[in-house]
Formats: sequence, C-alpha cells, structure tokens
Amino acid sequence: MPEDELDRLAQDATIEEFAAGQQIADYAQRVPDEVWMVLDGQVTLKASGEGTVLDTVEPGGIFGYTPLLTGGGMQFEAHAAVPSRLIRLPGAQVRAQFARPAGLAFLASSAWNATAPNRPAQSAPDSDGRAVGELVHAEALIVAPDTPVRDVVMAMTQRDVSCALIRLRDGGIGIFTDRDLRTRVVAAGLPVDVPVSAVMSAPARTVTADLTSETVLMEMLEAGLRHMPVVTARGVVVGVLEDGDLLAASARQSFLLRRAIGKASDAEELQRASKGVTAMAGELFRNGTKASAASAIFSVVADSLVRRALQVALSEARHPPQEGVAWLTLGSVARREAMPSSDVDSALSWSAEMSGESGRLRSIARRTHEILDRCGLASDRNGAVASARGFSRSAPEWLDAAQQWLDDPLRDRGLILSSLLIDGRVVWGDPALHTVPFAYRRMRDEHPNALRLQLLDALSGRVRTRSLRDVLARRGGTFDLKSHAVTPIVNLARWGGLAAGMTSATTPARLAAAAAVKAISAQDATTLCDVFLMVQRLRMTHQAEQMVAGHPPGDVITMSELSPLNRSLLNDGLREIAAVQRRVRQYGIPAV
Repeated sequence: MPEDELDRLAQDATIEEFAAGQQIADYAQRVPDEVWMVLDGQVTLKASGEGTVLDTVEPGGIFGYTPLLTGGGMQFEAHAAVPSRLIRLPGAQVRAQFARPAGLAFLASSAWNATAPNRPAQSAPDSDGRAVGELVHAEALIVAPDTPVRDVVMAMTQRDVSCALIRLRDGGIGIFTDRDLRTRVVAAGLPVDVPVSAVMSAPARTVTADLTSETVLMEMLEAGLRHMPVVTARGVVVGVLEDGDLLAASARQSFLLRRAIGKASDAEELQRASKGVTAMAGELFRNGTKASAASAIFSVVADSLVRRALQVALSEARHPPQEGVAWLTLGSVARREAMPSSDVDSALSWSAEMSGESGRLRSIARRTHEILDRCGLASDRNGAVASARGFSRSAPEWLDAAQQWLDDPLRDRGLILSSLLIDGRVVWGDPALHTVPFAYRRMRDEHPNALRLQLLDALSGRVRTRSLRDVLARRGGTFDLKSHAVTPIVNLARWGGLAAGMTSATTPARLAAAAAVKAISAQDATTLCDVFLMVQRLRMTHQAEQMVAGHPPGDVITMSELSPLNRSLLNDGLREIAAVQRRVRQYGIPAV
C-alpha cells in the first residue's frame, strides 16, 4: 500500500481484545464489513456446526477477507484460542486494496488457498497407492488464451482455486498459477488486463489419471510444482491436483523445508534451514504416511540439501565452474529409498575440457560434504564420496572405466564400483555427463558373463535372523535389517534391472522390469517387493522410535523387542528371500 493510504488505514483501525474461547465472528450468519489481523495471541478458524479446525492464524496473519469479498455464505467461525488482541481493519479500505494487482496477487497466492475455509479438509495422507484420478475433488478452471489476467484471477477467487488451465489452440494445455501472478505480472509491472496467454506456463506438465499418488508426489517434489493437471489417456482434463491433495499438513512441511533450503544464502543459513531434515521422515511416518512414501520424500529433500550445499560451495570458490560438471547421488538416496540413518554417497563427473580442473573440483566436493555433515547428512563411511579420486573422473574416464568393469568385473573393485554408479542419478549439472549407464544398457546381450557375476554377487548375501554365536548362547540376538534383509533384495533387483536393460531405478521398479523380461518370475518379483516394503516399514518404525528417544537412528534391532506379529512377518519374509535366491540360483539367467 502507498504510505498515505496505509496511514489512513492505521488511523481508522481499532484494537479489540478477546478472551480464550470467545467467538470473534460467525461468517455463516452475516456478511462482514471488516478484516481482522492478529496482533498477539492465536485464532482458530472452525467449520460451522461441526467444530473441525480448518486453520490457525498466528500474529501478523489476517482472516475474514474471503467472506468480505464474496458477500458471505462462508461456513466457518473464528474463535480466540488464547487471550488475544486483534486489529479490526475497515472493510471498505481493505476491499479497495484487493482490486489492485498486489491485492489480486494475494488472493491467488498460496496464503489464500491454504486458509480458504470452504474447501474440503484434506486430513489423511494414506493415499499412496490410490490412482490420482480418484483424488481430484473438483473440476478444473479452464479459460481461453485471450482472457485478461484480471478476469482469470477473479474466476480463481470465485472458484476458490489457485490455478487456471488454458486450452491452447493446438490442443495442448497451459497453466497460470498464483506464483505466475506474483512473478510474471505483479513483479514484472504488467497491467492486469494482459492476456493470460502472455504470462502462462506452456505446455503444462501433466500426469494421467491412472498413476499412483506416490508417483505423482515424487514428480511434483522433484520439479518443485504445487499444481499438477490430471488428464485421461486421450488428453481430456480430469482436474488439477495440488500438494495438499496428496499430503496432510505434517507432510506438507517437506515442501516448506525444500523452499527454506533453496533460499539459504550461505553455509550457516543452510545449516539452520536444514535442522530437522533427518527427523522429517520419522515424523511423516508417525503421522500416517506410508514408509515408502516417507522414504521417497526424505530422499527428495536430501537431494535439495545436497544441491544447495554444492551451490554454496561453488559460490565460495574463486571462479567456480558454471557448466561441464555433474554431481551424482548414489546409493539409497539415488534409489529414493533413503532412511534417517542413510549417509550420503556421491560422485563427480566433468567434461573432457574440464580435466585440468580436477583438483579444484575435488576441493569443492570436499567442501560440499563438510557443509552436508554440519547439516546432519553424514558422508559415506566407506569413502564413496565425490572428493575421492575413485569417485571423481571425467565423463570419458567414467565411460572407459565402465567398459573395463564389463570386460573384467573383478579388476579394481569393478563389481562394487559399477553397482554404486549404476544406481547413480545426477542431481546437479548436465545429465549427459553420467556416462556409466550408457555402457550397461545392453549388458545382457553384450556382456552376459559380467551379468552372471552381478547375479553371483547378489546371491552371495546370506539371509539369516541369528548368528551362530547367538544360537550357542541361546539368546534372541540382534539383527541388521539393512545388511541381512534389504541389501539382498536390492542386489537381486539391481541384477534383474540390468537383465532388463534398466539402470537407475527404485527397487520395486527394477523387480517389475526383471519379471517383464522373465529374469525372475512375476510371483517372485511380487514376493520380493512385498517383503522389501515390509522391511522398510520395520526400519522406519525402529528408526522413528530411536529418534523420539533421543538416539541416533540405526538398523540393528533386538529380535526379542519386536512384537510377535512383526517378528513373525520378518521371519517369514527372510524365508521368502532365501527361497527366491534358491530358485534364481537354480535357473540362472534365461537365454535371450
């Protein structure tokens, strides 16, 4: 607001006090002529009649503008949660501000969407396996390309949505969101009568209605999107999913955390922003998110933290490289299967032209891991980090190494290194610099002996619940969930993925690909996938409990402390893994 108008608003505003539990306004009963701002205390907005809490307004927050602008009919009440002082802002002056570009931007912002009380509350995150078509709860707002932005924003306000879709003349879809309004119209100083086609994003990224919500959530997290249009296989718009449609309020913290990480300007600020990253997965799980989804969300946030730590390290360096370099995440984070106990495996690849900068690039990688260590993401304890010579090479050198590993997997730890790099995924830089997967995509056809060695390595992991010492001592013993249950499945899945020509992917995706090319049976793939998800749940349960108790998360459990049901499930799962290993060992790799 201009200074003079802000002064007049302040002069006409009044401060009112409310006791704890006192009703401030019932918007179902009357059309308001004021907007409230919380000066101190706290206000809860509750659904009329049922008392469900829709939102909590803290000091500095405002409410009441929705019924003010729409003329009432809003089914919610405002109550003071604690003794509170509120600033009463006159409706006429506030209404005038909402007619301006900045006011329109606020109406279409995430703040408008998050506090809109007439939307159905999304409370349960346990929708990981459902198709996203089932989660769309309203028709999408679709406008013509020549519609003025002012009309689009008013339609968004009336429909209580934070985006509009634009049907393009070629049959495609564009999208205009609250963020586009703020950044492309208001911040750019454009008039609000500009056609929406001039400021939309096109073509919009879309997903089909049959995909699972967990898959779509990962895509939205990775791309940093809050809106995802859902279409049928023929391209007919079903609706638009928002992050709140896929996540409960607790899980939504992952979006906020990634945003805070992305805005951190230096190492100290990044350390503050990343506080609680490790605990986030456990919190998601305790609040009802499935272990697989909590693990995947944690992996995406870890990617964001790695990326920002690298950017900070680059900003600290003199004449940092702007291109020709790629940072790879390896291991469980790369597979989107990280746990709170997971450390950070990494590798570095650069173009041939950058080879003279290898020493400086390794120094930047070393600094990156120093920052990550302080942020709570520990470096790999076995030295699989981008600052090590074995994990930092030029793209041609990586390709040559991959060819040597295929020709002689037992040379220079080729079997181990290839397994790590096959999982690798570029999180910063040019994806084309990750050259190892190109060498392995035709492994089954061109290097069958190397593939058999991958299988032998995968079958070498013994599956057992107790050591010989535990048996002789007649005790229940301890069990490492990762080493003796997860790793055998991950290794078999990696081999099966290579047999199908698939490199970096999640363990369930690799198992499905292996079944598709009959490297393993469909039943065995399903069994291993079920056991993998069950063990991941046990790991997350155990680690979440450890963190609540103030202990560092780990994978070693005491069998006697498991519930009878979980102990039975684990024992049955281990027998299933061993049985699949026997069958695969017996039949080996089928002929091409």
